[in-house]
Amino acid sequence: KNAAALADALVAKDYKIISGGTDNHCMLIDLRNKNVSGKDAEQALVKADITVNKNMVPFDDKSPFVTSGIRLGVAAVTTRGLKEDDMVVIANLVDEVIANHEDETVLETVREKVNAMMANKPLFVA
Repeated sequence: KNAAALADALVAKDYKIISGGTDNHCMLIDLRNKNVSGKDAEQALVKADITVNKNMVPFDDKSPFVTSGIRLGVAAVTTRGLKEDDMVVIANLVDEVIANHEDETVLETVREKVNAMMANKPLFVA
């Protein structure tokens, strides 16, 4: 449910999900219409504490070290208790980073939002 909700929220923001959606917890996002490489998107999202991996997409004209896409999954956030409504928030944060991937102020602001969102949702309870 979370993966489908995130995919739908990203599609609503004009992101192209390879295969049109997802049947599991991962999705491959083609960024060619966003004018950012997978490598640059990955680096910006990691600075904002959003973990993704750069990934080649079908008919990618960029090298495997740069790529035109990212792979995004929901297993970790689902394990931490996030629900479908939270996926819309995550899609908005991802979009904010990608649209402003060279703006360190935006990346820091999103990082603060991510950390606030996850503050009471630990990875594990000791």
